[in-house]
Amino acid sequence: MDKIKDTRSFMRITHRYLGYFLAGIMAVYALSGVLLVYRDTDFLKKEKKYDKTVAVNLSEKELGKELKIKGLEVEKTEGNILHFKQGTYDAASGKAKYSKMELPFVLDKMVKLHKSQSKETLSPLNTFFGISLFFFVISSFWMFNPKTKAFKRGIKFAIAGLIISMILLCL
Repeated sequence: MDKIKDTRSFMRITHRYLGYFLAGIMAVYALSGVLLVYRDTDFLKKEKKYDKTVAVNLSEKELGKELKIKGLEVEKTEGNILHFKQGTYDAASGKAKYSKMELPFVLDKMVKLHKSQSKETLSPLNTFFGISLFFFVISSFWMFNPKTKAFKRGIKFAIAGLIISMILLCL
């Protein structure tokens, strides 16, 4: 019985203080997650103009990659000038003039939290956050005595959340 009490006490205390520690991180992730939902719109974005010199004679695909414009499509060509929705590219000189809709600096950095890869500096934070959230999932089952009504109701809600998220993932 003491071992169960010790485990429950450890889980509750760790859950509490880790929760306080992660509150700020969770706020940033929550806001950036909402922003990502609307990444296909211009919500909160402003137009930024670029005047850049890149390699000459790039193909449409290479130009899109170089300018970091997904789905870049040349609409017409006049001599060496390629016209695309966002601007122009002079294939002879490599001069590109274009504009992009971008989030303000701080919001853009926040959104990158969700997009970071293992090679980036944010990956340890993302890994720590993910593991911490998983600990929250597990430790939440030690918040109440399993014999209480709150615990039994909590299990039902946890199962409902799991089922709903799995259904939505499969749609």
